[in-house]
Amino acid sequence: MSNTESITLTDTAKSHVRQYLSRSGAKAMRLGLKKTGCSGWAYEVSSESEVADDDRVFDDEGITVVVAASVWPMVKGTRIDYVRQGLNTLFTFRNPQVTDECGCGESFAIEPASAA
Repeated sequence: MSNTESITLTDTAKSHVRQYLSRSGAKAMRLGLKKTGCSGWAYEVSSESEVADDDRVFDDEGITVVVAASVWPMVKGTRIDYVRQGLNTLFTFRNPQVTDECGCGESFAIEPASAA
């Protein structure tokens, strides 16, 4: 499977997610979206214990990433990183589907054909 047809994590993100899943006892990391902000969408990352029949499931070196089928067209090919910015640490996302981002970095837009 090519990187444009999967969800991948950097080594730093893998390390963080492994530790988090180990502590929480969850089986997977779920990547989702929510409607918000001035551009339309924001990422949601959560732990997951259940996988729905229509979820897309990816494995990146032993880390399971789950994406709802309805969200998949908008996040396919996303590369997730975990970075330090000043005193904060956070996930960052490199998503080839994104067509615009708001100035504050809170949300992004996707072409309507991708968001269907």
